[in-house]
This record gives sequence, structure tokens and C-alpha cells, in this order.
Amino acid sequence: MDITLQSTITCPECGFSREETMPTDACTWYWECPRCNALLRPKQGDCCVYCSYGNVPCPPVQESGKGGCCD
Repeated sequence: MDITLQSTITCPECGFSREETMPTDACTWYWECPRCNALLRPKQGDCCVYCSYGNVPCPPVQESGKGGCCD
């Protein structure tokens, strides 16, 4: 199985998008939007900001096929 390490994260406050490289060994619980400075946190039930606001879920979720990689 190929794991995608790039995800485009989109700020729900201002719509700014940027491609980011996801870590393979940790969850990303916070992401600050470079445009509006909104501090994004995972939505309830998601393990990280990539699973909530990215177009590709984090690597552990990709590997398992399930949510909650860091629970």
C-alpha cells in the first residue's frame, strides 16, 4: 500500500489552502493559517487537522483504513 505524505489543508475561516507534508510518526493537533492566523484543531472524532481539513487523511489512518490514529 502506498502512503501519501502530501495533503492540501484548507482553512475553513478564510479559504486559504496550502500543500503540507504530513508527519508519519505523530499527529498534528494544531495548524495556524498563514493568511488569517486562525488556529485549527481537529474536529470532534478526528485525530488530527489533516483528517479534518486536508484532502488526504494522515498516514496512520491511510494505513489502517480507519479513523482515530492517535486515540
